[in-house]
Amino acid sequence: MSKEDDNKAIVGRWFTEFWGEIYDPAVVDDLAAPNMLLHYSLHEPRRGHADIKAFMADFRAAFPNLAFAGAADLIAEGDYVVGRWIGGGTHHGPAFSDFLIGSLPAATGRTMRFTGTTVLRLENGKIMEEVGLDDGVTALQQLGLIRAV
Repeated sequence: MSKEDDNKAIVGRWFTEFWGEIYDPAVVDDLAAPNMLLHYSLHEPRRGHADIKAFMADFRAAFPNLAFAGAADLIAEGDYVVGRWIGGGTHHGPAFSDFLIGSLPAATGRTMRFTGTTVLRLENGKIMEEVGLDDGVTALQQLGLIRAV
């Protein structure tokens, strides 16, 4: 297999076990570099295993059915893998204050479903950074944190 194929396999596992329907926190230790950067437009950047695991634990506590899945084949070139995705969840859990624009009180029952594109950079079989651009406006409107005018 080529380097690109290896990287796509790693990212495919990451998308399934980190962002997928069933979250396995061990995947962070297995696939992420110790100082990995996780950065999406809706949230503060996260760095390192403990910070990334804490983010996902809080996100999934607030949105127990949180899940994202691929919307197209992964594209790889050198150390980079790009993926398009769709997903979301329903806020049935505790208050959630991780959105940059505001907080949700506990169990609003609101559902978000949105899309995005993510670029991951790998080194020596480990994910160094995951930077995504998502349709945050759609998600925030669905959650009632912003209104269309």
